[in-house]
Amino acid sequence: MIAALRQQLPHYIQLTRLDRPVGIYLLLWPTLWALWVAAKGIPSLGNLLIFTLGVILMRSAGCVINDYADRHFDGHVERTRERPMARGVVDETEALLLFAILCLIAFILVCFTNLATILLSGVGVLLAGIYPFMKRFTFFPQVVLGAAFAWAIPMAYTAELGELQRSAWLLYLATLVWTVAYDTQYAMVDREDDLKIGVKSTAILLGDMDTKAIGLMQVAVLGILLLLGAQENLRWPYFLSLAVAAGLFAYQQRLIRDRDRQRCFKAFLNNQWVGVSVFAGLSANYLI
Repeated sequence: MIAALRQQLPHYIQLTRLDRPVGIYLLLWPTLWALWVAAKGIPSLGNLLIFTLGVILMRSAGCVINDYADRHFDGHVERTRERPMARGVVDETEALLLFAILCLIAFILVCFTNLATILLSGVGVLLAGIYPFMKRFTFFPQVVLGAAFAWAIPMAYTAELGELQRSAWLLYLATLVWTVAYDTQYAMVDREDDLKIGVKSTAILLGDMDTKAIGLMQVAVLGILLLLGAQENLRWPYFLSLAVAAGLFAYQQRLIRDRDRQRCFKAFLNNQWVGVSVFAGLSANYLI
């Protein structure tokens, strides 16, 4: 059994995308934003550890259930045809068992917080579980992904404060819109393949309006984060970080304007630096 597990381990790492951690960063940064704002720059060490590990576990679980849902499609898409389930090196039972184990470990971690956070975690698992199937029924799977990625924010608030404040929902909305924007960039990479196999996305729905819509969403994200700064009386480092984020968004617009697959994927990857920028601004604000 141990030998078999050792043989399958590289496939499990690929299945959970631990070898491609950009998704972890995109989920982690907004979670850290929430912890820092809720705790005024000094989150508890316990919550910091719980949410960091939780992000890694739930992003990994999300990748597993996504590949399970797409197991009959990934082999027909250029970017995903080498994934473990598409190649048949991980079967359906293994994937579902791995998903359950990852969710269970994440739930055990949440049990070290409080009742409100534990109850909210159930919604997070539900959103993570249904997202991969939404692309069959709606052109807005990116919205469901945004709702799932942002759900760590109210959980971070209840873990730190035992309650939800208005700033939590501002951060939630900003993260949701930002996720839709960058996952639309991601969907632009697969648009031609998705059209052939009948999978839906915001990139397909928006068509030639895709770059403009992404730009409007990026402006909305900055506007919401500006409102957050005004409400929380944040100082100049935070607003400077938003200026940096605006510059990164402008760079992404330049990358995606011709809709080249590689440049769209590069724009998607660039979003991790938006998360870094805002977190750096928040950290500097509270240090001052």
